[in-house]
Amino acid sequence: MTRTLLVAAAIGILLAPPAFAADLAVPHIYAKAPPVVVDPTYNWSGFYAGLNIGYGWGRSATTADFIDSGGGALLSSSAGKFDLNGVTGGGQIGYNWQRDMFVVGVEADFQGSGRKGSFDALCAGAPAGLQDGVCTPGHRGDNTFDPALPVAFNLTQKLDWFGTVRGRLGVAVTPRVLFYGTGGLAYGRVSTSGSVSAINVSGSPGSGDNLAFTPVAANFNSSTVKVGWSAGAGIEGAFADNWSAKLEYLYVDLGTVSGSLATPVIALSGAPLIVGYRSHVTDNILRFGVNYRFNGT
Repeated sequence: MTRTLLVAAAIGILLAPPAFAADLAVPHIYAKAPPVVVDPTYNWSGFYAGLNIGYGWGRSATTADFIDSGGGALLSSSAGKFDLNGVTGGGQIGYNWQRDMFVVGVEADFQGSGRKGSFDALCAGAPAGLQDGVCTPGHRGDNTFDPALPVAFNLTQKLDWFGTVRGRLGVAVTPRVLFYGTGGLAYGRVSTSGSVSAINVSGSPGSGDNLAFTPVAANFNSSTVKVGWSAGAGIEGAFADNWSAKLEYLYVDLGTVSGSLATPVIALSGAPLIVGYRSHVTDNILRFGVNYRFNGT
């Protein structure tokens, strides 16, 4: 009996390792979790620089004054508007800060222009039957008189260049599309040139012996840098991690440019005639630009 039990125990011990081995041989299969899908995002923060080109509808609202230097009397004034239209282009640089969907930034740009226009003013001569004109005297002879002739003034202005330093406030309506408003300081150089021409009618009163019709003319050129303000709005879209394109409208107001010129034209008092001008220069610009952002995501 004892022998039988020992044999049975031995057989059990011999059979046990294969059973355990069989259990250990069963492989454990681990399934890899699928990748997490992340919605694409774009952050507008950081420095950027770019180029732009567009068209400007500039305007100069100008008043020309004819003044008698003998007493400072305003003899005549003419007002009008003329266009300063043409192509404009340049570059911009800026920085954006984004928080959630709101973007705040600052941008500076510099634009080449060269657009110009002109304005003509006339101080009338003597009306029919009268000797003196509005600005100049005529001549009284022995039996008749020679009427005063008109004074012509031509002014040409050019917007040489301009620039702005503006804040920007925008909303990212999608991660890669930004609507924004902008406003701030504007500055630019306006060049003005002009000419005055007339014919002085002179001679001793009551005599025709020394009567003279003397053509006279004067010219001037000046340039000035004006500081004003600008405001506008635009849309900008990112088409790559570092690249975006924008369409922008900008209004620029450079304030008033003024000057005066003492001429050889004889005014009613016998003193020289002074011609002055005042021009309010504004611009409406529509431009397309491309920006490169230095830390695009």
